[in-house]
Amino acid sequence: MLPILAALTAFVASTQPADVAIVNARIYTGKGMAKAMSIRQGRIASIGETAGPAARVIDLKGAPVIPGLIDSHVHMESFGFQAETFDLRNVKTVAEIAAMVRAKAASLPAGTWIRGRSWDQTNWGGEFPTHAELTRAAPAHPVFLTRVDGHAGWVNGKALELAGIDEKTPDPMGGKIIRDAAGRATGVLIDRAQGLVASKIPAATDEEVTSRIRTAARECARLGLTSVHDAGIDEQDLRAYRKLLAAGQLPIRIYAMIGGEGNLWRSFLESGPEVHERLTIRSIKLMADGAMGSRGAAFWQPYADDPGNTGLMILKQETVERVARQAIEKGFQVNTHAIGDRANRMVLDAYLKVLGDGSKKRFRIEHAQAVALPDFALFRKTGTIASMQSTHATSDMRWALARLGPDRLMGSYAQKRMLNAGVVVANGSDFPVEEPSPLMGFHAAVSRQDANGHPKGGWRPEERFSREEALRSWTWAGAYAAFEEDWKGTLEVGKVADFVVLSGDIMTLPFDELPKVRVVATYVAGQAVYNNQ
Repeated sequence: MLPILAALTAFVASTQPADVAIVNARIYTGKGMAKAMSIRQGRIASIGETAGPAARVIDLKGAPVIPGLIDSHVHMESFGFQAETFDLRNVKTVAEIAAMVRAKAASLPAGTWIRGRSWDQTNWGGEFPTHAELTRAAPAHPVFLTRVDGHAGWVNGKALELAGIDEKTPDPMGGKIIRDAAGRATGVLIDRAQGLVASKIPAATDEEVTSRIRTAARECARLGLTSVHDAGIDEQDLRAYRKLLAAGQLPIRIYAMIGGEGNLWRSFLESGPEVHERLTIRSIKLMADGAMGSRGAAFWQPYADDPGNTGLMILKQETVERVARQAIEKGFQVNTHAIGDRANRMVLDAYLKVLGDGSKKRFRIEHAQAVALPDFALFRKTGTIASMQSTHATSDMRWALARLGPDRLMGSYAQKRMLNAGVVVANGSDFPVEEPSPLMGFHAAVSRQDANGHPKGGWRPEERFSREEALRSWTWAGAYAAFEEDWKGTLEVGKVADFVVLSGDIMTLPFDELPKVRVVATYVAGQAVYNNQ
């Protein structure tokens, strides 16, 4: 266990003046309200109406304070990488993207890879693009553009050529090459088919990966995140985290999931979990299916807008069961991506078969986006945590009904139904799939509206969280999902002093005022890792 827990009793009993006192604040502790808080050696020494003596006093002049925000599902290296490349999230036409690629190609030697992220075909009507536009824009440069959900790639003719993809290339297991009527690859690759091209892209250096994660961590601190759960790291990511930690350049706490059954997983099965305040590795991330936006999520029945297509199962149930047994034996948690109703049920069945008392294992399903109504009870029965993202609902609401039809929609993006079933719901963003701001996620959770207040009254408003439920999903639930609720997630004596100062009170402001609230300061272990006061 963490060494901090053993020291709490002695720490609390100390009569020495606090290092810092926060006074004249409106503190939402996660357990109630307070006006003042004192901090000693990075932990909360007192919290209540007054703070007592301290070496330094910070008067917040009535500003609201909340526990440090925890994003329970992120992709740090990808977020940092996006800052280096095209961000295509809001580009509305294929022609605009082609123009961006053409301009980039003009500045690079022939043969240099051109990368970008976050295109979304629903921005231009819903039809997948083809390689033709990219091939004309950059005939001598291989191009690989990742869809917003990370589950599809759009490539040009040069990339298809380098990968050797033609009419005879079979679909890999768990992947699909989109083809035209003549069987030719159109340039869109779904899920594991992306690897046919991605494997040809030169690997990033350790320095590049470290720089990307450093950039991502700094942005997290600016946005009020004190902890994140990185959903799928490899050996290179882990080296970067350790380097940043040793250099004092990791401002936030990391709960890292090992990305599938590779060398890193085999290594940790030998050595066991690593559990520390700043960097913990005690879980594995599996992928059961694809994503709904690219029609790779696995369903029992075909997509309403794509008859004959039921999506892609990436893993078999036997694989999930085998990994789950390994994890239980060695003290690891299993966190499995599942979006479609078929994938969710498969994972729940696998968990049920091996868990026993699941509540102690705290296995997770990442996203839990479309769940058959009878299967909500299986989440509770297995003790499975639903790691959901409220902004997925407000992003996907434009096309979710067309994909799912009205019956399946009832169990989809159903955060409140999940909570009412007695399931712990840990919130997150899945950035860079969604915008990284947890305050946007809070707004989406309580209003079911986008940042512009659409739709009026909220999309499927019966799924709105109360403000207390939303704050809990972004704080305590994230700590619980990482076995860390005993020492963080709420502001209580003895817990780490991770907290956020806001420009406005998200617990009382009208919904239309919430998008205007900004982070004033972010504190981790009582130290300001971002301060705009």
